[in-house]
Amino acid sequence: MSENHTRPAVSPALRTVDGTTIVALRGEIDLVTAIPLAARLDALTCGQSPDLVLDLRAVSFIDCSGLGVLCRTRNRIKARDGRLRLVTGSSRFVWLLRAVGLGGVFEVHPQL
Repeated sequence: MSENHTRPAVSPALRTVDGTTIVALRGEIDLVTAIPLAARLDALTCGQSPDLVLDLRAVSFIDCSGLGVLCRTRNRIKARDGRLRLVTGSSRFVWLLRAVGLGGVFEVHPQL
């Protein structure tokens, strides 16, 4: 996560590959953007066995609201027997997950 803060696109980039939905997020995930993002992710995870990849490589900032969205999405997917993967090359983000006690909660990969 870089020092440059930019707001994300209202509609994150979305594609499906072999039944896996890949959502590329960018900019900031904070109190302002968390609510619409949560609504979008809820819509993507409403079915049985959702397979979702959140590409966070272009996310420049995430606060506790953003972490809450990730946890909510994970819980929804787990309750529906699905799979969630996070993609980030940011050691700062991985450190943040560990610092708040979420280090082993998410499946994190450095690239797609």
